Amino acid sequence: MDPETALLAQSAGVTLVTLMTTDAWNRTREGVTRLWQRTQPHRAEAVAAQLTATREDALAAGETGDQETLGELHAEWQARLRRLLAARPGAAAELRGLLDELDPGGASRSAITQHASASGNARIYQAGRDQHNTQR
Repeated sequence: MDPETALLAQSAGVTLVTLMTTDAWNRTREGVTRLWQRTQPHRAEAVAAQLTATREDALAAGETGDQETLGELHAEWQARLRRLLAARPGAAAELRGLLDELDPGGASRSAITQHASASGNARIYQAGRDQHNTQR
């Protein structure tokens, strides 16, 4: 799986679990269920049940401030979405559209993640925004 698709699954997992605990719950459940109905219809009913169970767990974790459980729920949905995208690469565009529809400003999505590696005398400069470099 290419890094962009893996990052999409990661971001989507966090976003979906976050939205499950908001007023966007019904739209989130419907949108994710529709995604599975179109891509893997034989799994759609099970995914709908998993969404409901995850919401209950997320609400309970949110009430007690249980970040560990929330992290586990994010990871579970990241894995489910990663498997879906691996089996149906064409679903990536539909998942992006769903995220844009559910969370238009990206307010609940995780922060930017950057990865780099260098060898020898190489230098790496990364920035999440403006960067000014005065080295020569």
